[in-house]
Amino acid sequence: MYTPDHFREDRPEVLRDAMRQIAFATLITRDLDANHLPMLLEGDTLRGHVARANPVWKQGEGEALAIFLGPHAYVSPGWYPSKAETGKAVPTWNYITVHARGRIRWIQDADWLRAHAGALSDAHEAGREQPWGIGDAPESYLAAMLRGIVGFELTVETLEGKWKLSQNRDAADRDGVREAYLREDRADMARRMDKP
Repeated sequence: MYTPDHFREDRPEVLRDAMRQIAFATLITRDLDANHLPMLLEGDTLRGHVARANPVWKQGEGEALAIFLGPHAYVSPGWYPSKAETGKAVPTWNYITVHARGRIRWIQDADWLRAHAGALSDAHEAGREQPWGIGDAPESYLAAMLRGIVGFELTVETLEGKWKLSQNRDAADRDGVREAYLREDRADMARRMDKP
C-alpha cells in the first residue's frame, strides 16, 4: 500500500484497536479471491469463517491479506479556506485502513467452529438489552449450520496502517474539513481527525 509518511500509522496497539472496531475485512487469498467477512482479532491471530460452498478454502494454506476499511468520506475542495485564496485545491477522500498479512490455515474441527461462532456472536451481541447467544438456537439446527462453514486462522505477520485524514493540509484547511464533516452529520470522521 502506498503510504506517505504523514499518513502512516504504525503503532501496533492503534492498528489492532482499529481492526477490532471495524471487525469486517476483505480477505484476499493467493488466487486473488476476495471475500468480505467479519473477523475477530485474538492476539496476533485473525479468526473467521466462510460458507463451505465457497471454494476459497480449497486453496489450502498460504499467504493471505485482510484489509480493514474504516470510516471514509469525500473531501470537497470548497471546504478548504485556502481554496478561496488560491484556487489550488482538488477533491480527495479521507479514510482509515489497516492491512494485515500472514499465513492462513483452514479449520473444519466442529469444536473450534462452535467456539468461534460463539465468540463472534458474543462480540457483536455485547451491550444489547437481550443478547443472543449460541445456546439460544436449537442444537440440531446449530449443528447443521456449523456443518455449513469452514473456519480460518490468519496468523498476522505484518501490519500496515494508513490514516489519511487531511494531515497534508494546513491547520485552517483541516479545520474546514472537520467542520464540514460535522455539518454533514459525519461526526465519525470529524472525531477521527481529532485523534493523533
